[in-house]
Amino acid sequence: MSRLKIGIVCYPTLGGSGVVATELGKALAKLGNEIHFITTGHPSRLSGYDERVYLHKVVTGEYPLFQQYAPYSLSLAVKIREVAEQYRLDLVHVHYAIPHAASAFLAKEMLKPQRLPTMTTLHGTDITLVGIMPSYYEITRFSIEKSDAVTAVSEFLRRETVREFRIERPIEVIHNFVDTELFRPKASCAARTRLSPNGEKVLMHISNFRKVKNLPVLLQVFNDVQKHIPARLALVGDGPERESVERQAEDMGIIDRVDFLGDQEFVAELLPAADVFLLPSQHESFGLAALEAMACGVPVVGSRIGGLPEVIIHEETGYLCDPNDVACMSAIVLGLLRDEDLRLKIGRAARARAEQEFNRDKVVARYVDAYQRLVSA
Repeated sequence: MSRLKIGIVCYPTLGGSGVVATELGKALAKLGNEIHFITTGHPSRLSGYDERVYLHKVVTGEYPLFQQYAPYSLSLAVKIREVAEQYRLDLVHVHYAIPHAASAFLAKEMLKPQRLPTMTTLHGTDITLVGIMPSYYEITRFSIEKSDAVTAVSEFLRRETVREFRIERPIEVIHNFVDTELFRPKASCAARTRLSPNGEKVLMHISNFRKVKNLPVLLQVFNDVQKHIPARLALVGDGPERESVERQAEDMGIIDRVDFLGDQEFVAELLPAADVFLLPSQHESFGLAALEAMACGVPVVGSRIGGLPEVIIHEETGYLCDPNDVACMSAIVLGLLRDEDLRLKIGRAARARAEQEFNRDKVVARYVDAYQRLVSA
C-alpha cells in the first residue's frame, strides 16, 4: 500500500463524528500514512506524540461584523486549501457534512488546477436533523453530490440520505469501529469503587446531553430499577439538557443516586465499571457509545431505531425497545441485574460481535481501500 498524505476535517468534540475521525486518523498514522487534522481545536481523543500526525487550527478572522456570525466555513475552506498546497495532500476526508463538505468543495475549486480528491462521511444529524433544515438543505445536497466519494456510517443513514436529498451518486456504507484492545472487559476496574461504594449495581449512559438522547426516559427507567434493586446511575457527558436532567433527578428524589461525571476523555476506563449501558435515544444513526460498551462486555439496552439494530442483535448481543417504552427497558434491565449468568452471557456475545464485525483494523482497511480508489481514479 502506498503511503498517503490525508487531511481530516472534523469537529474537535466528544461527539461521535469527532471521535471516529480522530480514532481513524490515529489508526491511519500507525499504518505509516501522514495525517493532517484540520479543526478549530485539539481533538478530544488526540493525545500523545506521533511524528506522522499534524494539527492545523482553523481561526476565524476578528472583525466587528463577525463577532456574532463568524464565517467558520470560509475560514475552514482557506485552511484546507493552505494545508493541501503546503503539504501536497493526496486527499481530504471531511466528517459531518455541514459545513465541512461545502468548505472542502470551495478549497478544491481554489486549488485548481491542482487536484484535491474529497471524501465526505455522513454521521447522522448532519443529514437527519441539520441538513434537512430549509436553510441548509440545498447546500447539503449540493455538497454531497460534489464530493468525490461519500460514505455513511450505517445502511439506515445511507437510505435516509438518498430518500431525503434525492441523491443519485453512490454512497458506500462503512460502519463505525472500536479499538477492542483499548475497550475491553476488566476484572478489576478502579472506577467501580467510586461509582458503587456500597456494592450497588451500576447503570451507565454516555452522550452529548441533547434532546435526541431522551434523557427523561433514561431517568424514569433508572427510577423504576432502583426501587427494586440497589443501583446507581452514572451519566457521562455534558450538553444543553444537563441542567434540566439534574432538576428532574432532584424532583424524582433520586439525585443522591445519580453521578454526573461530565465530559470524560478516557471512557474506556469507565465503561467496564457498568453492569448495563442505557441508550434510549429517539434517534441514532449508528450508536458509537453502544458499540464501545459492547466491546467492554457490557450489555446494552437501547432503542429500536435508526442504525442501532445494525449494531445490536436483539436478545443476543443486547436488547432493543421503542424509545419511550419505559416498562420494556425497565423489565429488561431488572432481568439482567437479577440474572448474573444471563448478563455475562449477553456481555460475552456483545464483545464477540464488536471484535468480529466492528474491530478497528477491519473497518480502517475499508477506508484505506476507499482512499486508494479515490486517489487513483
